[in-house]
Amino acid sequence: MLAALLLTLLALPQEPGTGAARALPETVTSAVLEEELDRSLHWLRLRFDLATQSYGGLEEDARALAAFAGSPRKYRISEGPFLAAPLANLLAAQKPDGSFGAPEFELAVLEALESVAEPGASAAAQRLVAARALTRPQPTPAPGAPAERARALLARRNPDGSYGAGAGATLETARTVRELSRLHAELKALEPKKAARAARVLPPFEAAQREAATRTLERGARFLLSQRIDGGFGFDGRRDAGITAMAVAALAAVPEPRPSEVQAALLTGLDWLVTLQKEDGSIHEGQIANYVTSAAVLALARSGRAADQERIRRAGEFLKVLQADEGEGYASDHRYYGGVGYGNDERPDLSNLQMALEALHEAGVAAGDPAFQKALTFLQRCQNHSETNDLVLVSEGKTYASGNDGGAGYAPAESKAGFVELADGKRIPRSYGSMSYALLKGYLFAGLSKDDPRVQALWGWLRENYTLDVNPGFPATDDPTASYQGLFYYFYTMAKALDLYGEETIQDGAGTAHRWREELAGRLVAMQRQDGSWVNDNSAKWFEGNPVLATSYAMLTLGTALPHDAQPESK
Repeated sequence: MLAALLLTLLALPQEPGTGAARALPETVTSAVLEEELDRSLHWLRLRFDLATQSYGGLEEDARALAAFAGSPRKYRISEGPFLAAPLANLLAAQKPDGSFGAPEFELAVLEALESVAEPGASAAAQRLVAARALTRPQPTPAPGAPAERARALLARRNPDGSYGAGAGATLETARTVRELSRLHAELKALEPKKAARAARVLPPFEAAQREAATRTLERGARFLLSQRIDGGFGFDGRRDAGITAMAVAALAAVPEPRPSEVQAALLTGLDWLVTLQKEDGSIHEGQIANYVTSAAVLALARSGRAADQERIRRAGEFLKVLQADEGEGYASDHRYYGGVGYGNDERPDLSNLQMALEALHEAGVAAGDPAFQKALTFLQRCQNHSETNDLVLVSEGKTYASGNDGGAGYAPAESKAGFVELADGKRIPRSYGSMSYALLKGYLFAGLSKDDPRVQALWGWLRENYTLDVNPGFPATDDPTASYQGLFYYFYTMAKALDLYGEETIQDGAGTAHRWREELAGRLVAMQRQDGSWVNDNSAKWFEGNPVLATSYAMLTLGTALPHDAQPESK
C-alpha cells in the first residue's frame, strides 16, 4: 500500500529548485553524503515487494541487505520486514554444503551475511567460507580524494535517487550505495573532531504577560518577513515547503487584527503550499512527505480559510496511509507498529508521529479511528512504563526494555539522550523532555484521559523535571551543550501539550507551582535577539541553527502559550 503510493510520488516531475533537482554543495562532507544516501536508500526500500517478500531475486536481496546494513544509519534486521525477509530468503537458499550454488554472486551474499549482526547470518557466512574457500577481495584504492570520488558517483544518480535504469536499477543502486557508504566512512575519518565547547547559559527571565508576549510575536513576524524567498521561506537561498509551512503557521500566531503585511505574507505562503498538493492528498516537493504534509496541515488549519477544509481532509487521508501497519508487513508485536517517520529514512519515531496525529486531529479524524488506536501501540512502547510497555528487544547481543520513570524516549528502544545500563546488562532508553511532552500530546490526541495510568505516570515525570533552562533528561557528558539540543522544539511541544492537558499551573518536584504560560512567554521574550529572531546558540542540531525555523518554533510557542489576560489595545 505505502510502497505503491510512494513509488507514484517519486515518479512525479520535480519543479526547478526542489529537493530532487537541488545541486550538491561544492564540498561533499560526511553529513552531506549521509543525506544523499538516505534518498537512495529510500528509493531502494520501495523496491521491496511485500507480496514476494523480496527485492526481485537472491542477488537483489543480498545487495540490498548489504546496502542498508552497511549504510551510515546501520539498519538492523529488527527494524522491519524489508530487511528481515531478504535475510530469511538468503538463509533458506543456502545448500547443505554451505554454498549457494551460484559462485558468481556468492561474494555478494557473504558481504550481506557479514554486514548484519545476527547469529544465524554469522553462522551461514562461516559455512559459506568453508564450503567455497572464499577469499575476500581487498578493495583497490581508487585515485582521487574521497569527496571527489563521492561527487563523481553522485553525479550519475537519477533525479529520484536511484542509479542505473530498467530492471538493473535495483542492483546498481544497491552497489553504488555500498560504495558511497565506504566513502562516507573515509570522509568521517578525515574530518576533524569537533572540539567540546562551553554552553552559553540562557539569560535570566521574568514572567511575561500577554501584552509583552504579543509585542515579541510582532517583532518575530517582522524578522520572518525580512527572510522571504519567492513568497515562501527556506534556507541557503532556496524556498522550502516544510520551513514555509512552519513560518506561515508562526505568522498565524500573531493575534488578529494582524498588520497588513503579515497577513499578506501569510496568505501568499498558504497559496503556494496548496499548489503542492498531490492527487493522493499529500503536500510536499518530493521529500519527507509526512513531515511536510503534517506541517502544511497545521498551517492551513491555523489560517481558518474555508476553502482549505477539503484540502486538509485529503491530506489527513494521506497521512493514515503512511502508518507502519499490516499493509506494510508490520505485525502488531513489531516495535515500529503504529508509527510514522519522516519519509527520508525507514525508522518511525515519536516526533514525527505526534506531528502526524496533530494533523489528523485538525483534519477531523476522531480519536477512535484505527489510525489513533494503532498509534497507541507505538506511543506506549516509547514510554518508560513497564506496566504497559511490553517491548523487549534483543539486538546485537544487547537487551532493551522499558524503565519505570514514566517519561519517554525518541522511539521504542531508542533515545537521543542515550541509555541507562543496568547491572545485568539490560539497556533502558533515557526519558527526556521534548519527547515526553510529545508523548503527552500523542496520548491526548488518541483520546486518553488524565486519569489513565499511562498519562498519570507521564505527568509525574513532567512535573519532576519541569524546567525552562534546558531540554531535560540529557545526562552530563563530555558535551556540555547536549542538554540544549532541540531546545525550541522542546518549548513548542511543551506549550502544545500543556495547553491540551488543560492545567494552568504545573507543580514541580520541589512542590513549587509554576504558571507555565507566563513563565514560558517570559523565557522567550528574554531570548529574542535584536533583529527579532531566535536561534539556538548552543546546538544547531535538528536545524535550530537556522534562525527562520528557530523563530518559527518560538512564535508558535508564544502563540500557544499566550497568557490569558486582557487583550492589548489595537495599534
